[in-house]
Amino acid sequence: MMRVSRVLTVLVSTTLVLGACKKKQPPAPAPTPAPAPTNEAPVRNTPAPAPVDTMEAYRSKIAAARAVLLETIYFEYDADELRDDARASLDAKLAILNANPNLRIRIAGHCDERGSDEYNIALGRRRSEVAKRYLIDRGVDASRVETSSFGRERPAVQGTSEEAWSKNRRDEFEITAGGDNLRPAP
Repeated sequence: MMRVSRVLTVLVSTTLVLGACKKKQPPAPAPTPAPAPTNEAPVRNTPAPAPVDTMEAYRSKIAAARAVLLETIYFEYDADELRDDARASLDAKLAILNANPNLRIRIAGHCDERGSDEYNIALGRRRSEVAKRYLIDRGVDASRVETSSFGRERPAVQGTSEEAWSKNRRDEFEITAGGDNLRPAP
């Protein structure tokens, strides 16, 4: 019995010693406080955009404005009414004309080869006048817009097909003054 009590004492002692040496759980970390607001701007990690050659960008805008001014508008057969695409083109020209009060243009009316010379000259004149009237009605001074007619004398496309004729029923635009100081529309 002595032996059992001794073994029991050793076991109880070992259990108590090992229990006292047990690794304790670390306390939960304290919550991190929110950063205090500062007056500094946030740091950007994105790269800055490449520098733009502003003179080149300006020249590009001028070239685009010139192309808009010179854009041809087209008409239906034997008609002098503006189509929707012609009105949109004239509206774009209008913005540039308003930004450039010294700019002057000429509108030349053209026709396809069908019809007499006299009829086509008159139709070309009506076509150029309807485009001029559209611009004047929207604020462009009449003295800034000239008109002319070439009838069927200057076809844009040679041929006797509807495709060729449709390209010849047109108004062409020319800058007659102020083009050297052209500014793009805002």
